[in-house]
Amino acid sequence: MTELVVDIQPDKVVNLAAQVGVRYSLNNPYAYVDSNLVGFMNILECCRHWKVKHLVFASSSSVYGANTKMPFSVHDNVDRLVSLYAATKKANELMAHTYSHLYGIPTTGLRFFTVYGPWGRPDMAMFLFTKAILEERLIDVFNYGIMRRDFTYIDDITEGIIRVLDKIPEPNIGWSGDTTEPSLSAARYKIYNIGNNQAVELSHFIEVLEKCLGRKAQKNMLPLQPGDVPETYADIDDLEKDVGFKPRTPIEVGVGRFVAWYRSYYNL
Repeated sequence: MTELVVDIQPDKVVNLAAQVGVRYSLNNPYAYVDSNLVGFMNILECCRHWKVKHLVFASSSSVYGANTKMPFSVHDNVDRLVSLYAATKKANELMAHTYSHLYGIPTTGLRFFTVYGPWGRPDMAMFLFTKAILEERLIDVFNYGIMRRDFTYIDDITEGIIRVLDKIPEPNIGWSGDTTEPSLSAARYKIYNIGNNQAVELSHFIEVLEKCLGRKAQKNMLPLQPGDVPETYADIDDLEKDVGFKPRTPIEVGVGRFVAWYRSYYNL
């Protein structure tokens, strides 16, 4: 990592690498420690010694854990986590803040909400459902289909990253340790949600996918799984206010684009 930074000599760094997924963390916790904690520490150290002008890193909506007040806001406390994956992403936020405080590195964390689209993760519902429906196999539908997710199309995610990269955070003048507002800091540190600003029921998501595929799904209805939460929904007011951007790809459009890519990529 150090050799790469010295060779490239970046002014700004975007870190999107991580061991992801809630369910996998139940069985392979050390993979998350190695990648998300040790790996992120390596990035912070490189940014410190190279004096990078801005580090933007991926966090996750999973940090909201057991919170039930909707929509999820960066102004809310996030100390009630329900998965190790979420704990490592919250740890990344704390580590980044510490390096901003100690070494003056401007850092911005982005809490992504259920990213989907072409070239996505094959363990996500979009890929699993599409493959199973086309092969006429059962799909596992957790929480009996009444889960709600803030599905965010990949193009909106990348647009948000690019815009935030040029918005270098400044300290909150007059900040006091007496405040309980978690989004404020004397360090050059900021957190944003990037989500579609709407919660879509899983059953509706499946209906849209069925329509795009032209086939009906065979469903295996299951209860909520350990580490999962019943709903996510992003408050993106700070993102819109600071960088003038609001994700706006409807689920019908995003799923249609994914299905078109999937058919083309797998020659279906």
